[in-house]
Amino acid sequence: MSKAAQLAALIGSGQAQGDKNLIINGGMAVAQRGTSQTGITGGGYKKAPDRYNFNVETAGTWTVSQSTTAPEGFSNSYKVECTTADASLAASDVVRLRQRIEGQNLQQLKKGTSNAESVTLSFYVRSSKTGTYIVQLKDQDNSRHIAKSYNITSANTWQYVSITYDGDTTGSLDNDNAESLGLQFFLAAGSNFTSGTLDTSWATTTTANSAVGQVNLADAVGNEWYITGVQFEVGEVATPFEQESFAETLRKCQRYYHKINSATGNGNYLRYNLQRNTSSTGTAGSYHMPVTMRSTPSVETTGTASNYAIANVTGGNTACSSTPAIGGDGSGPDLVNLEASVASGLTSGQASQLMSNNNKTSYIAFSAEL
Repeated sequence: MSKAAQLAALIGSGQAQGDKNLIINGGMAVAQRGTSQTGITGGGYKKAPDRYNFNVETAGTWTVSQSTTAPEGFSNSYKVECTTADASLAASDVVRLRQRIEGQNLQQLKKGTSNAESVTLSFYVRSSKTGTYIVQLKDQDNSRHIAKSYNITSANTWQYVSITYDGDTTGSLDNDNAESLGLQFFLAAGSNFTSGTLDTSWATTTTANSAVGQVNLADAVGNEWYITGVQFEVGEVATPFEQESFAETLRKCQRYYHKINSATGNGNYLRYNLQRNTSSTGTAGSYHMPVTMRSTPSVETTGTASNYAIANVTGGNTACSSTPAIGGDGSGPDLVNLEASVASGLTSGQASQLMSNNNKTSYIAFSAEL
């Protein structure tokens, strides 16, 4: 695309300013949960780039990671690798990578009106398996969808893909903080998803019309698929990827997930939060989020109480008798009341500190994922 065409596309799309990309972490730079997870046979958010939900339903075993294999101009990609094959998919089997988007971030699409905007998805992709792949947009508010295909023509080679989806004049998106639209990259799909006719125009969601023609990435151990530079923008023309600082991408990701990364500590005693002893066994402390989360979060821990400890103001550490939890009054998207307890030995009213108990593997995180 020429410079003049790029400028015309920016002006025509009304996205000449920043934040044109409706996808968060398109460059796969942020991975708060970790950089690799093996043995995956089910769905959820994994130790891989933030904001991407990797969904497996009885279709092999997988490893996902934040990879440093990336095209020029990018440092990272989301890597998916098959470690146990499923060459004969059952009807309900599926593997897909998806990102869910809040309705209040999509009002510029004018969906459900006569002026509904087209949107363009662009990304860089690479795979060891050539063939047809499907990307679906799924309107969760109105049970509607549209799906388009792209072809990987050369194995183990980065290629640039651009797909435009027409605007949908039926069904407006809710203006709230719940999921309204899901972007789904299919990697394998059984006949429940492939036995119909691909809905390349907006239509009532029919599962059989979701992934027609999709290759089976699960058919051999060692099959790989990488993606980065994901951009989803208003308009009919893909514009250059919107590069942003790591700090800005992290801020956007922390609306949905925030992991405390303590930079201070004594050896293996990492400090999480200042507390106040509420009794001889209990402590509570306000933890302020770095950004406002999507909703009041849930707390995530290692699940082992003895991995955490309370440090008394008078000295000494006491192992926790239960894992830290959100409790009491006053918790919300900006601040939570973090509680922790020990068997005995605290002095009510004194200050204390919640910390890891002689290990660096424990953590505290907060999730408000869609």
